[in-house]
Amino acid sequence: MAARRTAAAAGSGEDAGSVPLDELMPWSVPPLRTGRSWVSGPDPAALRARWEQLAAAGGAEQDRLFRPSRSRTPRTPVAALPGRSTSTGRFAREPGGCPDPVRILHGPFDEQWLLPDHRLIDAARPELWRVGDERQLFAVEHGYVPQAAPGPALSVTHLLPDGHSPAGRPGRIRPLYRRPGATDPNLAPGLLDVVRARLGPEAADPESVLAWILAAARPGPSGCRVPLPADAEVWAAGVELGRELLRVQLRGARGGERPRLPGGRRPYVRAALPARPSGIGYDAEAEALVIGDGRISPVPAGAWAFTVSGVRVLELWFGRRAAAAVGAVPEGADADGLEAVGARGWTREWTSELLELISVLALLDGLRPRQEALGARLEWASLITREELRAAGVLPVPASVRRPASVLGHQEEGPEGQFALL
Repeated sequence: MAARRTAAAAGSGEDAGSVPLDELMPWSVPPLRTGRSWVSGPDPAALRARWEQLAAAGGAEQDRLFRPSRSRTPRTPVAALPGRSTSTGRFAREPGGCPDPVRILHGPFDEQWLLPDHRLIDAARPELWRVGDERQLFAVEHGYVPQAAPGPALSVTHLLPDGHSPAGRPGRIRPLYRRPGATDPNLAPGLLDVVRARLGPEAADPESVLAWILAAARPGPSGCRVPLPADAEVWAAGVELGRELLRVQLRGARGGERPRLPGGRRPYVRAALPARPSGIGYDAEAEALVIGDGRISPVPAGAWAFTVSGVRVLELWFGRRAAAAVGAVPEGADADGLEAVGARGWTREWTSELLELISVLALLDGLRPRQEALGARLEWASLITREELRAAGVLPVPASVRRPASVLGHQEEGPEGQFALL
């Protein structure tokens, strides 16, 4: 009967047999809020050019280019971002040198660049910068969109994520670890003990739990929900699948292999892409992306059709770069503002990134049948319920684990060179 109740609940919108991700990974951070679009983008050279123009300007012209907000103006005193050595003097008086742009994940599957200067960003989420290191992983919820086409509920990255959904629905950013060095897992206290007790002593470590979540999480109106099986075979199958999903999404980071399609079906540029492309299409018969007179193939249909929150990933990725290549300015921005600085046509780097993204999406689409099969098994599997977690003292989680941990092993520079106390 328990299995039948689980199956019935699985089709009821909010799955009563599953556990909210917010209870499994209790510390979460809202998306970054830059306050001005020119501080990030797909081309690091353009970001450096924008910085140089802003730093060279003064007075009212600098204000206009900066695009002040309630949180930031060129005269706002701000602490340095953790781990960064940028100036903390007021930008209008002491801009300093241009910081090296850092790689970020702009929404799911779109690797872009950011100027890592706290004086330029309304809400940079310093707590994420403090715990970001070579061993950290971030789970990012995509936000719930009713009646959206099927797509992943969340993604995982080693990069600093900005947390934005392609559909404009803010999700949450959940670091796997609360402290640097892969210490203090961001998991409900006691969760690992319960999983090991039910599924075996070797069943769970923090990355195994994250892999399971990646494979089994389901989107919902109140956030992602995760069924926890009480069957060791189901758990092992899900963890194995989740590790495959993770490997693809990390794109060779942490010692892994770059994503490659099986059978030698690597996408190639068959005809050169134009310097300033205006549109993208798909030739299903030839399995080819068509970008002006340029063509890329083979591109599996699943990669072209891959969506997140109802938005086609390849079209969104291409549209952002096509706009940058022609110097298009976001709606509401100045036509001669910093957003228009640095456009130099379609870059060779973007072509390489596009080829890799095609492989990533094709591989993820190829794993979708295994995710569907896992979901079908879970409809009838016995589960570790919230009631069991409450009885074990795992739930409710203490309020303290929903807040950032104190991680400072050194002083951080505050505004105007003062040291921050935290």
